[in-house]
Amino acid sequence: MALIKIMPFIIIFILIIYEDQISTPSCKLVPGANSPEKIAGENGQNSGEDDLKVMIVANLLLLGSEAGSFNFFFRDYYLSKFFKKSFQLLKPDMLLVLGDVSARGAELTRSNWSSVIQQFHKMLGPFLDLPYHVLLGDRDIGGCSDLNSRSVSWISSNFPGLDSSGCSAFGISNTSFVSLNSVALLCGDNSLRFGVERTVEIESTELQMETEKTEQLLQVPKDITFKDFSWRENVLSSGSGPVLLLHMPLHLRPNYRQESNMYDEYPESMHWDATSTESRGLSGVGPYELWHTLPPNATEYIFQALKPRIIFSAHTHKFCDRTHYDGTREITVPAMSWEAIDDPGFVVASFKSDRKSVSVSHCLLAKESSVIFTCTSILVLTILSLFVTHSPSQTNSLS
Repeated sequence: MALIKIMPFIIIFILIIYEDQISTPSCKLVPGANSPEKIAGENGQNSGEDDLKVMIVANLLLLGSEAGSFNFFFRDYYLSKFFKKSFQLLKPDMLLVLGDVSARGAELTRSNWSSVIQQFHKMLGPFLDLPYHVLLGDRDIGGCSDLNSRSVSWISSNFPGLDSSGCSAFGISNTSFVSLNSVALLCGDNSLRFGVERTVEIESTELQMETEKTEQLLQVPKDITFKDFSWRENVLSSGSGPVLLLHMPLHLRPNYRQESNMYDEYPESMHWDATSTESRGLSGVGPYELWHTLPPNATEYIFQALKPRIIFSAHTHKFCDRTHYDGTREITVPAMSWEAIDDPGFVVASFKSDRKSVSVSHCLLAKESSVIFTCTSILVLTILSLFVTHSPSQTNSLS
């Protein structure tokens, strides 16, 4: 009889323990294709004291004031717990958000966008005290037919570091980052695209200037033959540039290495066909807004101008680790939202102090279906135990 009386408290205690467990991410290190790394612990906490640890999320798909009760009391509640628990467990130095903060940002008025931004800040919690950077996605600013320079400029002004075209370049702990408005690169001649290209050219020029300085420092003395300097590394080689941040993934040549297929959930008509004559056109030609990667010419332009050290992209909702033709690694960050997938996740990247190697961990969160089933079961058990405890027959037997 005593057990029946305390059963509701036992169930509530189990629920508290369960909530703590499901809000804790499970992280595993993903070895690079070209340079396999030592597998870290279950939570990927293998970075050194001098490393820069960055938590990278994407596709939050917030609804702001348009969110219903289910989103507000359930999804938003757990998303906030995910952020808080991840911060406590992983102790990152910085947060990157690779676009699609809003589910329907391109359709929102400024007042509704403001509610999304308030919801976003509330989600971040402890991350607001850290450096953080936000890119713009296609859901935030719309497709090619919906792009508006004034709207993009206003949205960009609400996030730190973005210029009027939605681009940025910044450095932290000896690591350089360049973020581009990749949605604008899908479209033809427009002012936003020109702004993105201007950012690329500025960063490319700075990279070349740094190269010239390095070449002067490494200039071969007259009294020493060149063969004595065969160890000297070409600073303009692939991977010598900044960390590149995009919302849209880059185009892949037909021959490439890939750990997981990120196109499984998209219909075949939406895929880019490497053999299609229509797809091989220049910028402004073809149905770019139906693509889920940047076009080939824009991809090659970025590779040649920036020589990215590593690339982080999003958009597809799924995690993907792939290596481009020149050996550059691209990580596609999964959605961190139950709006998009049942099992959301994110990525943790540790940029090593040697300014070359990068370790990447893929983190998974609880499935929404599992959480709903478990919480519903616990609620039903609680109600049943309360009913049994306070039923007339139980009261009479106790008396």
